[in-house]
Amino acid sequence: MAFRPARLRDGARIGIVSPAYWPLPDRLARAVGEFRDRGFDVVLGDNVGLREDKYAGPPEARAADLMAMFTDPSIDAIICARGGYGVNRVLPLLDYDMIAVNPKILVGFSDITGLLTTVSQQCEFVTFHGPMLTTFGRETVPYNIDTLLAVLSGEDNVEIRSTAGCQARVLAPGEASGPLWGGNLSLLIERLATPGQVCTDGAILFIEDIDEKLHAFDRMLLQLRSAGCLDGIRGLVVGEMLEMHDGGDVSFGKDTDAIIMDVFGDLGIPIISHFPCGHGDCQATLPVAHTVELHADPDDPRIRIPQSPVS
Repeated sequence: MAFRPARLRDGARIGIVSPAYWPLPDRLARAVGEFRDRGFDVVLGDNVGLREDKYAGPPEARAADLMAMFTDPSIDAIICARGGYGVNRVLPLLDYDMIAVNPKILVGFSDITGLLTTVSQQCEFVTFHGPMLTTFGRETVPYNIDTLLAVLSGEDNVEIRSTAGCQARVLAPGEASGPLWGGNLSLLIERLATPGQVCTDGAILFIEDIDEKLHAFDRMLLQLRSAGCLDGIRGLVVGEMLEMHDGGDVSFGKDTDAIIMDVFGDLGIPIISHFPCGHGDCQATLPVAHTVELHADPDDPRIRIPQSPVS
């Protein structure tokens, strides 16, 4: 089992980094205020305000912020400001041996998927697929902050359910248990055949994506299957698949749920779709590399975390 970083205590010091795109200043300010209003001490990385085209500065600067936050003993947790693109340039510049001896809560999603899975695999501690500063910079959705704080509180037996704004659907009922791995599908595909390829053997796999053509979604799932990444999974959680569309005048003929069942349906595993994890307004916090239970109960679909992912 992966090492569990220290829990998020009241008044904790949270470091903010931008490993990919730069954040909009007004949204960054609003999000920082959200955490400060809850009693947290928020520290911005030195390079969060940098701009180099769409990136928050060159990859060396973005990597330096991450390393500074991990090695600063006063920082209790690290939350990414936003995703976008560019983490793949940062990953080779990180000192994973140094990160491994300074385990901390690390939260993000979207392009941050590669960072979460790489850190969890190479440094062997739990990371968190969850809302970033851009999420709280748009608006305050109680589900997002409440779930984040519940998962990071140190309490055992936390159960994560869907919400009225994003009702989960059970595509294949059943129950399963295993370490949770996954994230943004495009980024999981990007890491195939690299040292950062996600480990899926015995895992509960979760995926989400946005603004993809339906045939591309189908292709990526088939690529995962052809690569052997689905051979040993015990369950599947699919987040909101937002803005998925046909790529031309002729319909692809299947929606995302139908595509999922076409690729996964013969595996005999429990499957939940439309779970609130990803790019939608409602974003659950999920522990990467930590053992969870998937309950694909048509009356009450949920993820249960028997042991807290933080210590």
